[in-house]
Amino acid sequence: MEESDHSEIRGMHCAACATRIEKAVSKIEGVIDVHVNLTTEKGFFTYDKDRTWLRLHIL
Repeated sequence: MEESDHSEIRGMHCAACATRIEKAVSKIEGVIDVHVNLTTEKGFFTYDKDRTWLRLHIL
């Protein structure tokens, strides 16, 4: 079952930080889409909740 969520991400200083987080999270099994916004310091995630514990990873 597909689910979406978001989380605050603090400590990013540049676009490379956001890209690194996106790449790392996208490697988690069950993650469908991830977008990190450097300006708002938020990450937006879409994942298959039956295939991953992403919610536990981002909280």
